[in-house]
Amino acid sequence: MRFRIIVRGMPLSTFIREMPAFLKEYKKVQRQAAISTENFPFGKLYPCLQEKNQESGVLAEHYFYQDLHVARKIFQNKPVKHVDIGSRVDGFVAHVASFRDIEIMDVRDLHIAIPSIKFARADLSALNFSLTDYCDSLSCLHALEHFGLGRYGDPVDYEGHLTGWKNMSKMVKQGGKFYFSVPIGEQRIEFNAHRVFSLAYLMNLIDQYYTIDSFAYINDRGDFIADAPLDDAAIARNCGCHYGCGIFELTKR
Repeated sequence: MRFRIIVRGMPLSTFIREMPAFLKEYKKVQRQAAISTENFPFGKLYPCLQEKNQESGVLAEHYFYQDLHVARKIFQNKPVKHVDIGSRVDGFVAHVASFRDIEIMDVRDLHIAIPSIKFARADLSALNFSLTDYCDSLSCLHALEHFGLGRYGDPVDYEGHLTGWKNMSKMVKQGGKFYFSVPIGEQRIEFNAHRVFSLAYLMNLIDQYYTIDSFAYINDRGDFIADAPLDDAAIARNCGCHYGCGIFELTKR
């Protein structure tokens, strides 16, 4: 009997190191199956070789901390209308939808109906985007860095992040909250994955429209630092990050 082997998302060195133990255990379970009265026939082989040496909770890079942190902020602040731009539906959006209604916008389609989630397709990097004073609470988590790079089917535009920033800022009412996060470090584009922003650049963007209520970040080791100071030294060093994640809670002036 032939089996198709599926191996996804693992280094070759891990495959070579762990495969002998996998095959040994596979033969063992086959022997057990031969004398069992249970009816579970074997299908394709699907080796999962990395989990044995991981901790019980594996966090998805920046997303776990930022999603939980900002969802808590929204729960505490209880806005009238919260809108999200481009954040993960299976992470942050799901967190918020568990306790309130949320409207989401994305350049890509969403064809499934989800309770408490209202979807609209929209390109926030478009020059003719027209929503003004639309909500008192807005979020955009780990999304602005992609605007204008074509990764998600949006038009390529070197300044797409600037247009997106201005469009989102128009959406927020005076006194409203804006929660956003982006990669932080030495400023660069890693095409077509993302931009990485320096904190000095972000401070100039923020100062046009907002005051900073709180700042948190995730460093290169994956540590979450809440209520971090944004003094001159931290800004100049990008909080010591090469590819970290800066998470801002802002109020529109």
